[in-house]
Amino acid sequence: MSDTQDLGFDHESELEEPIEEYTEEQLKAMSAYERLAVRAQRAKRIQSKNDATHMVPVRHPQQTFFSTELFTDTAFKDDVASMEHPIFTLSTNDKTPKEYVVGDTTIKILPTVGMGLATVFDKDIWIYCISKLVQALNEEAEISRTVRFKAYDLLVATNRSTGGVSYSRLKDSLDRLIGTKIFTNVKTGGKRSASAFGLLDSYSIVENDSSGKMVSIEVTLPDWLYRSVTSKSVLTISSDYFRLRKTIDRRLYELARKYCGNQSSWKISLPLLLEKTGSTTILRKFRASVKSLEETGAFPDYTVSIDSSDMVTFTRRKKAVFVKGGMAIK
Repeated sequence: MSDTQDLGFDHESELEEPIEEYTEEQLKAMSAYERLAVRAQRAKRIQSKNDATHMVPVRHPQQTFFSTELFTDTAFKDDVASMEHPIFTLSTNDKTPKEYVVGDTTIKILPTVGMGLATVFDKDIWIYCISKLVQALNEEAEISRTVRFKAYDLLVATNRSTGGVSYSRLKDSLDRLIGTKIFTNVKTGGKRSASAFGLLDSYSIVENDSSGKMVSIEVTLPDWLYRSVTSKSVLTISSDYFRLRKTIDRRLYELARKYCGNQSSWKISLPLLLEKTGSTTILRKFRASVKSLEETGAFPDYTVSIDSSDMVTFTRRKKAVFVKGGMAIK
């Protein structure tokens, strides 16, 4: 089983950019500005290849979640409980039941018959629905556990291909979400109770166009998740989360966002971090994954570093914001 999943990206064709090579004599004959431009282009190529290890390209630069859905709150939302606990598997076609016990919290996860456990990539549907509901709450609109959306808008918002295979994968995701069963006493909305539920209560494909491709989808979220939304037990996440190629990177981002919070940094030992991800990989391979993030810097919102004692630090990146009279660093 793999910690990656093909989402329909043609990575190489989108990343390759023709770079003209120059001799030292040609470089010396250029102006300082021309030499700087050539070096910048080379650096961009190297960074693109580094980023490609962890991040896919932006597929829809002119069409975002908020422009297609007319959202005014420019943020995606994720629920705190599933960011903290490894509810979604990191492996494709994972059919092994899971059980996690942390303190007084217990989570048992049973897979879909024939389909396997819901994956971190399947969670995109959760995040999309949570974000729509939070936006509606911010606009003081009435909400319910049932959310209706266009399949195309979800694919664009989550940075996926809009080709036919993506619609088939979306249907598979819905099936895994409704089939994966959770038994837990995780606290949501300030309330702890023993409960059992599917990651979706139900879904229906409301319309099909002439080609048979799904158009509108209606899903009913479990009450457990809905309580998180109504109590605002959610956190804002970067849209670049959907560019992360590997499931382990997405899980690491969730943990960094949850535990770093408004602090400037968060430090954790490598073995404990591995445990929190829910990954079954060996420590040596996990260390290599973390080191790769450190070396490439291809990780949204945070820098990642690991020291000789296997302590991992996530440090929040400073952001440039525009204010009256100039630019400030936040």
